[in-house]
Amino acid sequence: MTTPDRCVAVTGLGLLTPAGAGREATWDGLLRGTSTATRDPQLKGCPVDFSCRVPELPPALGRIGGGKAWRMGDFTRLAVLAAREAVSDAGLTPGTGWDGARVAVVIGSGLAGAGHLEDQTLRFHQGGPELVAPTLVPMLIPNMAAGEVALDLAARGPSLATQSACASGAGALVVARDLLLSGACDIAVAGGSEAAVGPVVTTGFQRMGALSARGGDPAAASRPFAADRDGFVMAEGAAVCVLERAADARARGRRGYALLAGAGQSTDAHHPTAPAPGGVVAETALRAALAEAGLSPGDVDHVDAHGTSTPLNDRTEAELIGRVLPHGPSVTAPKGVLGHSLGAAGAVEAAVTALTVHHGTVPPVANLTPDNLGFPLDCVTGAPRTQRVRAAVSHSFGFGGHNVVLVFVPV
Repeated sequence: MTTPDRCVAVTGLGLLTPAGAGREATWDGLLRGTSTATRDPQLKGCPVDFSCRVPELPPALGRIGGGKAWRMGDFTRLAVLAAREAVSDAGLTPGTGWDGARVAVVIGSGLAGAGHLEDQTLRFHQGGPELVAPTLVPMLIPNMAAGEVALDLAARGPSLATQSACASGAGALVVARDLLLSGACDIAVAGGSEAAVGPVVTTGFQRMGALSARGGDPAAASRPFAADRDGFVMAEGAAVCVLERAADARARGRRGYALLAGAGQSTDAHHPTAPAPGGVVAETALRAALAEAGLSPGDVDHVDAHGTSTPLNDRTEAELIGRVLPHGPSVTAPKGVLGHSLGAAGAVEAAVTALTVHHGTVPPVANLTPDNLGFPLDCVTGAPRTQRVRAAVSHSFGFGGHNVVLVFVPV
């Protein structure tokens, strides 16, 4: 097991997902195991016209305040709100409860403000330069989620943005963990945010064959590891974790949800969008994460899968799990319920894995039944499973061949 001086505790969680606004609402939605995909008015007329959207936020949660929301892109606003929830959940108070110079912020995103660029480009061509918003650039650039979170929390330590496609959010947690262990900060606020569901971006994914075409029944579209899966569902969302060195968390009386005990990263260098066959390079990341945690493959009780519901990626991941973890740990895939939030997905699923370890409960995979399981995996279906989880891994894989694996263990 990881030595105490290498342990990082997850002491706070903030989640805004299609399953609900807030950590508890998201967890409850995942336990129900029902897809959140519905027809999307903004996608009317597109070849794929459904998605998974974050529901309207309650006033207490959804208000940025101070007249600042107008300058923020949607992905930035979600990140700020998720970070506030995570910091509050950790029992911290910005400005009075910490030294801001020792607080780092790392937020990942895949497409950042692509939806705003899409909208403003249309305005430019329809009405000329005068219709382009002066806030376009700060609403567009991917570092602004980290920048605005830092501003909102008065966090003056390192502030970084990770951008590695669908592994961006998980990569942010690795960077934050390394900053903590290096002594560069004492608290790290880290995660991912994405709000890029729009006509052009969605159609781009459809044109490359990545999206489900089950337009007649959107709620049945995302079905990770099912024999008849045909693609993912576009989604938005944000997840932010507060990370602290375990000893520091204990010193202020916080146990946290789980320990981030190990992390591994690799790059396929195989193809721009397709994974390396059999997950042979992702295996390097999985084994590195386990080695850093001081664990063997047989110690893994649970896998939170990347599980996109695409034919190729699910097959590759199933082969990886079967080869490295042949003892059959339980498997879940949150994208069945939440859709695929791209750069936020790795952070969302890391948070879900921490909650799984904490509660001893595994959420089911939506739209998957035992008779429709396409692989010899122990996927949790139908209802949540009560299970003691001694070690869990969370997989994140992204276009460009980015692989990130995180290992979580009980506090």
